[in-house]
Amino acid sequence: MSEFNPARRQILKGTAVAVGGVVAVSHGQPAQAAAAAPRAVPASPTNVSIRLRVNGTEHQMMIDPRTTLLDALRERLRLTGTKKGCDQGQCGACTVIVDGRRVTSCLTLAVMQEGHDITTIEGLGTPRNLHPMQAAFVKHDGYQCGFCTPGQICSAVAMLDEVRAGIPSHVTADLNAAPQPGEAEFRERMSGNLCRCGAYSNIQDAIAEVAGVRR
Repeated sequence: MSEFNPARRQILKGTAVAVGGVVAVSHGQPAQAAAAAPRAVPASPTNVSIRLRVNGTEHQMMIDPRTTLLDALRERLRLTGTKKGCDQGQCGACTVIVDGRRVTSCLTLAVMQEGHDITTIEGLGTPRNLHPMQAAFVKHDGYQCGFCTPGQICSAVAMLDEVRAGIPSHVTADLNAAPQPGEAEFRERMSGNLCRCGAYSNIQDAIAEVAGVRR
């Protein structure tokens, strides 16, 4: 065993301190330089001009290309019947009808809908001339707080058109035959529209009446 050498120990300690200092300086300088350098601010996208056809009326507007159809309807056109619920496409409160098909308007950009026919709850009927689905919801008390109701009605109207067109769903027994309107089909097809109040039974009654189906 070699003898303990205090001089050698001091040399090793000094070397370690020197190396540590070099490492700290070499790592600290870039970080300090990065902190001192001004950060580049990303440029905002340039607004674009689009024309939306909503409820039969043309609307020309300058809009941020990142704007969702939902925000364009509510904030720019003041069509606030279409509700913002989860803003993630999960609750169905923002459902509108585009070219006859159901669309969750929070998941599509307004610029993508130029040239398409958009129908919101305001375009289905008026207080003096209700759409049959609106009248059925009133008759069967298919709402409580009413927040989800515009999306429920728009979805129900387009959903019945899907059934009439022969488009199958996950519960359609025979994919080679036209789907039969009934409670199972209606529940499956409306499953993307949530009602926090739980008025599902009354909603089904309203849909069944418009479809001419006895529950």
